[in-house]
Amino acid sequence: MSFEKVTIAAQVDAPPETVWTAWTTPDHITRWNFASDDWCCPSASVDLRPGGAYSARMEARDGSFGFDFDATYQEVVPHEKASFRLEDGRVAETTFTPVDGGTQVVTVFDAEAQHSVDMQREGWQAILNNFKKHAESL
Repeated sequence: MSFEKVTIAAQVDAPPETVWTAWTTPDHITRWNFASDDWCCPSASVDLRPGGAYSARMEARDGSFGFDFDATYQEVVPHEKASFRLEDGRVAETTFTPVDGGTQVVTVFDAEAQHSVDMQREGWQAILNNFKKHAESL
């Protein structure tokens, strides 16, 4: 099956080591992994190795809806790259590139067919923007 590739990016004013820790540590993931303030990420787990599991619970704060975002890591290069395959076969890869005292974070993900590509891009970008804010606060 072929998926449309979507790219999002943010320049984070923090070194790659800090950015990597914020991206890959469950305690940090639960503080940024949601697209808007009416959502939350109450739990996350990370087995950061090829073949290891990634899981994040995403829920509306009012309890009206929630889902588990589950994947298996495909490639892990500390401080540089992490990719995983979702349960439906889609892939997401995030790279971390040092730039001018900060880190350029770029995610390329396969869009799913249920929602518009624009809606998915906006949602994933909003999550990345939350990540940027969190990582810069460390």
